[in-house]
Amino acid sequence: MEYTEAPRLPKWTETISHSYTKLSLNPIYARLAILLGLPVHLAAYIIYQVKRRDDNVQAARDLVTQELLASGYKEKLQADFEDQLRCKHRFFGENIDNLQFNRQVHKLTEEQFRQAVHEHTIKMLDQRLHRRTTYSGTFQALLRHPLFIILTLLPGFPMYLLVLLYYNAYLKYIFERLMMSLLVIIGVSIVVFTILKLSPFHPAVNILGETATAEQIEAFNKMHGLDQPFFIQLWNTLRGIATFDLGSSFAGNEEVSTAIAAKFPITLTLTIISLALALLIALPIGIISATRPNTLFDYTFIFIALLGLSIPNFWQGLVFILNFSIHLKWLPATYNPNNWLSVIMPVIVLGTGLTASVARMTRASTLEVIHEDYILTARAKGLRKRQVLLRHAVRSALIPILTVVGLQFGAMLGGAAVTEKVFNISGIGSYIIDKQFIPDIPAIMGGVVYTAITISLVNLAVDIMYAFIDPRIRTKMKQY
Repeated sequence: MEYTEAPRLPKWTETISHSYTKLSLNPIYARLAILLGLPVHLAAYIIYQVKRRDDNVQAARDLVTQELLASGYKEKLQADFEDQLRCKHRFFGENIDNLQFNRQVHKLTEEQFRQAVHEHTIKMLDQRLHRRTTYSGTFQALLRHPLFIILTLLPGFPMYLLVLLYYNAYLKYIFERLMMSLLVIIGVSIVVFTILKLSPFHPAVNILGETATAEQIEAFNKMHGLDQPFFIQLWNTLRGIATFDLGSSFAGNEEVSTAIAAKFPITLTLTIISLALALLIALPIGIISATRPNTLFDYTFIFIALLGLSIPNFWQGLVFILNFSIHLKWLPATYNPNNWLSVIMPVIVLGTGLTASVARMTRASTLEVIHEDYILTARAKGLRKRQVLLRHAVRSALIPILTVVGLQFGAMLGGAAVTEKVFNISGIGSYIIDKQFIPDIPAIMGGVVYTAITISLVNLAVDIMYAFIDPRIRTKMKQY
């Protein structure tokens, strides 16, 4: 018989099928794929039901019967029984009645044939048990056919996008972190909104005053939707956050999105400058201190770092204003966006704690790494000390340093309110504090949630940097 090679499937169909097979092993992704590709799965389920009809006992029995009849098995049985009965009659010297003889042969043949069909059917079902038609197998087989994918591409586009995303380890890693960030943001929104609703302060009374009448308070609540049920207000707030439209604030009747767009960049700029300055100072000092442990420089660094961690921001800011603004008159006491000198003191105050934290973590992490076997091996190969330190030791020590930077960035961004109040900076922190005691729910929700979004994105960037710095994490990502 001439061998015919099976037609080779396109590579992209094999990719989709292989990726979906891996995806289906993860229960969360499997359910999400069904939800996103519901029309495609409905079509595949219909095809599965049609194929499944052939996968039952009756179909197997019919198939066995046809095969045995086609092979001449029944005729062979009949001939064997005729020979046996004739030999029996001749042995006992009996006369043969043709009608009775034929009936007896037919009865024996039918009984034996039914028994053979039953035995062969059981054997066939046993052989087919492990390859019985399943919905999962049917769907994966359909994904290998280019025509099926082309016909279902439009209704199943979200599902196919998820399947291809799952195929790439890096995209899958980023997608999972984005989903986690989204859940965190939704959780923060619900918690903050609930706390504000449970607050003993009443917006209408605080804004309109104690002399406001019941009719005025009712009109205020109706205008701002405060008379609606809790869950309707929560839904409207979440929808406004998603669409970047939180409406107007209770006090001042200003657009919340516009106010946040004007104030948030100020806080973000101060935080980023403080972070950059802290890294420029902390990383070299931490590395040098790790290479010179138990020296005067090391002890001095440890003392200064502990001092930086112990000084409260508000007290440090007041001391700076008292000395550099009032006494020496070197720097302005309040922030002015048109005067770059006014940025110096807020940046230093905001970055002091971060500098101390990063420097201590850099020292500890580098000290732990420089005594590893691969560092000693690199030195034994004749590499220069600086080359070994920067290329091998520091790179391996960056993981915990990045973790501290990500966490401290969130603390700086969220805790900038005190520094902003001290230096009279009109940033997002002071904006939230000013609105807190009303409470101006739209303004507070916008400030807190968009700050949480920024912190989530920064931590997402830190997680992605892990994978590019540490090859072990990349390997785990590909295996997962």
